[in-house]
Amino acid sequence: MSSSDQSATPAAPASFAVFVPDAELEAEDLDPRQIVSGDPVVTGKVLWESADGKQVRGIWQITPGVVTDTEAGELFVVVSGRATIEVEGGETLEVGPGSACVLREGDKTTWTVHETLRKAYHISC
Repeated sequence: MSSSDQSATPAAPASFAVFVPDAELEAEDLDPRQIVSGDPVVTGKVLWESADGKQVRGIWQITPGVVTDTEAGELFVVVSGRATIEVEGGETLEVGPGSACVLREGDKTTWTVHETLRKAYHISC
């Protein structure tokens, strides 16, 4: 590969580390139609996104309440908090600190957040 070929290739993102429990998060919109009960607030931070937008890694947090969602293909690990996730036509998942959870793309879920939940996630669309 010539040096001109190398300059045309985008550089890979730098490796990094984030202390998830203390990471500063930004307000995210929550469609009021998703709220079943309570007054949940959602915050998050995208740490990395692929150029085609089909993969996203980040941190997400939600305060107590009950919300519905249609999921993307996601793997997440709960850092703090607790929730019950009911998957329509499937399992009811109890998640808390240290839980790893996989949600299939298209799963319709109801999240009952008992304690403010913070998770690190990877989404594949």
